This record gives sequence, C-alpha cells and structure tokens, in this order.
Amino acid sequence: MITPFRIDIPQADLDELRERLRRTRWAGQLPGGWSRGVPVGYLRELAAYWADGFDWRAQEARLNAFAQYTTGIDGQTVHFLHVRSPEPDALPLILTHSWPSSVAEFLDVIGPLTDPRGHGLDPGVAFHVVAPSLPGFAFSSFPEPADERPWSIDRVARTWAELMRRLGYERYGAHGNDAGALVTPRLAALDPEHVVGSLITGGLGYPTGDPAELEGLCEEDRATLAGVSAWMTGGSGYGPYLAARPQTLAYGFADSPVAQLAYLVERFKEFDGWGSEKEPVERDLVLTNAGLYWLTGTGGSSSWTYYEGAAGLPVDQRAVPTGVTHGGPAVLRRIAERGNDIAYWGDFSSPSHMVAMAAPDTVVAGIRTFFRTIR
Repeated sequence: MITPFRIDIPQADLDELRERLRRTRWAGQLPGGWSRGVPVGYLRELAAYWADGFDWRAQEARLNAFAQYTTGIDGQTVHFLHVRSPEPDALPLILTHSWPSSVAEFLDVIGPLTDPRGHGLDPGVAFHVVAPSLPGFAFSSFPEPADERPWSIDRVARTWAELMRRLGYERYGAHGNDAGALVTPRLAALDPEHVVGSLITGGLGYPTGDPAELEGLCEEDRATLAGVSAWMTGGSGYGPYLAARPQTLAYGFADSPVAQLAYLVERFKEFDGWGSEKEPVERDLVLTNAGLYWLTGTGGSSSWTYYEGAAGLPVDQRAVPTGVTHGGPAVLRRIAERGNDIAYWGDFSSPSHMVAMAAPDTVVAGIRTFFRTIR
C-alpha cells in the first residue's frame, strides 16, 4: 500500500525546459512597473538563470535526501515525505504546504524539527515529519481525466487522516500554511481522537464582512480590521479568475515555463512591497518550486483550491487546541478566540506568503513552542 519513491526527472525533460526558456517570445513592457505585474527585465534575468545557471539535479538531491513514498487513497496517488526523528519521544507531525507551492516549502524546516539535537536545539521537542503533496500538486498529480468529485478541503483532511492512520500514528500534531492552514483545522475537527493540536501560520480572526465581528471593538481595533480588509482585497485579483476559468490559464502553464514562472513569482513576492530589492525567498527555492510544477505538468490542476471553492479562511474549531505562528494584530486574536481555544499566538512577521521558505526559523520556533505548550 505504501511504495518508496525517488525523484528522477529524465534528462530529456530538463533539456526541453532549457530550450523552451531560450526560445521564449517575450512580451513588451507595460508602464507601471510591478503594479502591472512581473516586469519583463526582472523575469528575463530569472528565466536566463533558470536556463543556464540553476542546478535542478542539486535541488532534486536535496529533496531525495528525505525519505519519500506514494500511496493510493480515495482514488488519488498521494506523494509524501516521511522523515522520522532519532529522538524516542518525538511527536508525529503532518505539515501541509501552501498554494502555489509544494513540499519544497519545507526543505529548511524538516531538519530542525526532526533532529533538533543536530541543529543545536532542545531534543526534548522533536517530531516525526510527514509532508504530503496536496492532490493535484507535483507528484500527487491528478489522473487523466481528472476525478469529477470535488477535491474539497474536507476531502483532503479525510485523506490526511487516512494517511496518518496508514502510517500507524495514533497521536499526532498538524501544521499548515495558506491552503495548508485550511486543511489543518479541518483535519483537527474531523479527527480529534488523534490530532493533539492544530497550528497554522495565519488566517484566523481575519475580517469576513460580518458586522458581528465588530461588536465590542474600540475605534482603534475597527481601524486595524479595516486595514487588514483593504490588504486582503488588494493584489492582482487572481482568485476569481482561477475559480471561474482555470482551464484557460492551464494552457499557458502547460506550454510556457515562463508563463508558469511569472505566475508563481507574483505570488511569492506578494508580501514584499511588490518588487523591492530584497528577495523574500532565495531564487533557487523559487525555481525548485517552478520546476516541480513545470516538470509534472500540474500548474493547472493545482488551482483546484479556487475552482472547487476551497479558497477562503480557516474554519473555527474547538475540538483541539489552536495555535497561530504569524498571528498579526491582537484584535485578530480576540476575534479568533470567539471560535477557537487559542493556546499560542505568535507575533512573528513574514516577508512572504511562503513563510517556511522566507523565514524558516520562525516556523520552527512557532511549531516547537506550540507543541511544547500543549503536550
């Protein structure tokens, strides 16, 4: 039922990628810089590095340094990393990545979580890490034709519960970012007999427009919520189109690695001031992620979190304790406490949507603090 897996992309596929990158038909530059999207000059430089400087085999080896497997659950092949800790009292922990990302999101956090002693951390808090690729992402690619049943957050959570059962874990924690932050509390609500705690990077307490959220808040808190709401509605507006017409975008993702790269770069840089000189995520990680999408042809299928109506905010649940690593203003915690038992609210900030890539130390610290608190 569980099969060992190793990434081994055919050299012909890498050669074709480089050829496509070199033959890109470039768009002209519109006025407005980053406010109109990813600038041509920026993307050309990054694509040139992808074609002639980036070492896919080195990144493939980084991923292959972790034990990987596949298993079939509910008609879907699920790919996952499974890294056991040398510490005898380690807690099993399932990590769920974000959109548009992959298990490469966790490359820099798995080591400190599984082997804290080897990273100068207290070995009394250690984890057996399970990091699955979300259905439709990379090596958990959908079958052809795609399953007509919706891949809702509920269905993913049930799949994760079955995965952990299949691995023999009776008691485990859960952590997630973005799409993973939707799966994680839903998993806790569905499997509270086994999940000991639900930890996410953010999203709880965010305004939804419900007037009840404003009850009992002072003017300062109301102003803070208005700022958060304005930030949430800014950006490129990609969500509604992905929800309505994902197939149309999928052609560009499948035919042009630069189209795929531009779309991912825009998401990766969304939090950093739109094109500031400081890169929130090192470019080798950006290109590892882009390579996983391109080489597996999953740019279109990964958008199911939008077209299946799964994109949104994390659900409230009181089945198990809740933690938030990058929680934001205190007013968000007060709102979140109305529907969750908050055991930990971290005050870390992140320069990127891809928190574990941009600020892995903060994710490690948050995970260790939360699960130490509730154990």
